[in-house]
Amino acid sequence: MIDFNLENRLAARLKAERESRGWTLAELATRSGVSKAMASKIERGEASPTATLLGRLATAFGLTLAQLFARVEEGGGLISRRTDQAVWRDPATGFLRRALSPQGPVPLDLVWGEMPAGAEIAYPLDAFRLIEDQQLVVLEGRLTIRQGDASYDLADGDCLRFGPPAQVLFRNPGKTPCRYVLATLRRNKATSL
Repeated sequence: MIDFNLENRLAARLKAERESRGWTLAELATRSGVSKAMASKIERGEASPTATLLGRLATAFGLTLAQLFARVEEGGGLISRRTDQAVWRDPATGFLRRALSPQGPVPLDLVWGEMPAGAEIAYPLDAFRLIEDQQLVVLEGRLTIRQGDASYDLADGDCLRFGPPAQVLFRNPGKTPCRYVLATLRRNKATSL
């Protein structure tokens, strides 16, 4: 079930992240590559950000997407119950994202992803500068991942460990949704690229 209130909390969190740094919308636009007008619409809840835009904004704040969503999501403790896991849908592609990991200080995040048939999402290199390691396992369907010059075709049960940071394209070449789990180990800020 999609948490529509998540959109409002996400908008408020993005504004809070910007304001806590003392940035203007123009400065956020410069740092993220997201236009000032679009950033303003997102903060006011007038536009739903795509996964690509969220990646750019999170990176500008020095956060991974998982860290940004952890700051938006409520809860805590050792268990993240399915009924409490916030769900977000990319308005451009229909991609569904659900945070699986309980909030906490551990730098490991698990994310459920569901990519519709024919959908694709590109992430720039900067989206990976805060990530130490990533592994993705396909639970159902097919997924093609292009990382830099390398391309990987994955099917049920296949697991990919991402290589060195590079621009990444996720694409579902199949006729059914692809469901996967992505494990991300955040980089120690002291060793960031």
